[in-house]
Amino acid sequence: MNMNFEKAIGEDLHRYLRVLGLLDERLPECPDVEGKWEQIAKAYLPDGVREFGDYPTVSLGWMMYIGMAVAKYWDTEWEIYSNIDDLYVYMRDKRGYDNMDEYVRESVLMLDGDDYSATEKLVGECASRVYSLLRHQNFEAGTPVAFRAYVSCLHQLYLAGAAVQLKRMGYHMTLME
Repeated sequence: MNMNFEKAIGEDLHRYLRVLGLLDERLPECPDVEGKWEQIAKAYLPDGVREFGDYPTVSLGWMMYIGMAVAKYWDTEWEIYSNIDDLYVYMRDKRGYDNMDEYVRESVLMLDGDDYSATEKLVGECASRVYSLLRHQNFEAGTPVAFRAYVSCLHQLYLAGAAVQLKRMGYHMTLME
């Protein structure tokens, strides 16, 4: 596996989310949110890997929710949230791993009604797309290359979640002349 696989995932998600009008042509850049990725990934992997066998789209999709939540934290009270030692554990422990999606939608993003349902559907579709791309690579389960591919999937879903949330909050990336 090489960086081309991760790039292909990112490009597929970007195209899909642009067609839905959820992203601009240029992806938003938010170094603070991107800078939390490694810490979040390390904390998430034990839970994500454990759940992947039985619930692959949940294991993948939860990372998109985490990206959305971190972008929201960045926009609201980053001076507080940037100092939390482990943002993933902070979110997970609010309602547990199984209910983290609901926690993010309700308590972080403050969604309800159609927005709540649309976000649930969106994350499910993005996770399914990424899982399909991963499965078609035919990596041997349990190998280092399969693990790296899984992490690449998580990374792109995290970035996509953050990008969608940044646009939702009114951040738009346009080329400056």
